[in-house]
Amino acid sequence: MTQLMTSWVESANSAETPFPLNNLPYGVFSTNSLEARCGVAIGDMILDVTGLEEAGILTLTEEPVFDVPYWNDVMDLGPEAWEKLRARLFGILTSDSDEQSQVAPYLVPMADAMLHIPMVVSEYTDFYACRHHATNVGTMFRGAENALPPNWLHIPIGYNGRASTVVVSGTDIIRPNGQFKAPDAEVPSFGPSKRLDIELEMGAIVGTSTEMGQPVNAVQADAMIFGYVLLNDWSARDIQPWEYQPLGPFQAKAFATTISPWIVTKAALEPFRTPTPEREFELLPYLHEEGPSLYDIDLSVIIQPEGGAQEVISRTNYNEMYYSAAQQLAHHSSSGCAMNAGDLLGSGTISGAEKAQRGSLLELSWGGKEPLTLADGSTRSFIEDGDTMILTGHAQGEGYRIGFGACSGKITPAVKFP
Repeated sequence: MTQLMTSWVESANSAETPFPLNNLPYGVFSTNSLEARCGVAIGDMILDVTGLEEAGILTLTEEPVFDVPYWNDVMDLGPEAWEKLRARLFGILTSDSDEQSQVAPYLVPMADAMLHIPMVVSEYTDFYACRHHATNVGTMFRGAENALPPNWLHIPIGYNGRASTVVVSGTDIIRPNGQFKAPDAEVPSFGPSKRLDIELEMGAIVGTSTEMGQPVNAVQADAMIFGYVLLNDWSARDIQPWEYQPLGPFQAKAFATTISPWIVTKAALEPFRTPTPEREFELLPYLHEEGPSLYDIDLSVIIQPEGGAQEVISRTNYNEMYYSAAQQLAHHSSSGCAMNAGDLLGSGTISGAEKAQRGSLLELSWGGKEPLTLADGSTRSFIEDGDTMILTGHAQGEGYRIGFGACSGKITPAVKFP
């Protein structure tokens, strides 16, 4: 395991900061005096890489790539350029750098900045690839004997979501309206969802594109991934069962997906690789991995009732996944589906074997039959208006951690339908 790398940015040298020199995640920020631009988190500061490029201190190519408020242009340059950028950032931020005086003016206090979505989301695909979650949900709806669909142990199941409603952490989420049918009702009704839920996920960001008709295997797919974010795939559990037969999720998940503001690069997570689990059935060759392709990332779900305190209601780890992001990407491309820089792949809900490790309220409350009692005495089966749901995560190294920033959203009342 690597140790903490020291920087002349003093706040980056703490064992508690999520953004040490080892991390250097990518985001987009603005201030009262600076328009939205690309930045790198370091300690409690943001390095203005757009400003560094304009000043000629940081140059990746002959043409500017940081003159836009998103990281897609950097993704398009490919893995060699990604490595070059990371090496250059190390060079100017390490504790023995001789460029401190030149670079220091381009540091912005994180407390003074507003964070924006870090990339243009080209497409969004969500998977259903954690065995504990799939087993829990399947048991609730189909019984334990038929919990997993017959294809589940052979293929990463997914569906195409909506890129248009992917938002950055801190964005309020309006409770969705929809059509649903109570079990004892003869006809469906329409109105605000009463069983609103979160899904604790990781999001993989595709960094290099493929042409239509050009599949990749899992090894090639791993090299294409630019980085990772925390992801909350908000879900309306009462809308979903009425609409999803036979084509899968639609409006129950199309209304919002929240991601954390910082893209943590695959390079920063390299020391934390861990293998996928043993298989009951050998996967087909295109899904074979050459080495560990999951990551040891501790994850938490926090609820904050309006006017109340934050409370952790679940803790789990990304290493609970059955399929890795590389395997998901390989399967996505296997038909010849073109992949684009900025594509976002949701892992699917991440749950562990124990009740306290479940990544959704659907599982934590077992479909509403076992409500959670919070510290203030209130109970929750699903999310109420005014609740803020927060996902956090970090990989723990020796004297340092690699964090993502929070992935949060507050639920506001549904819009009255005309």
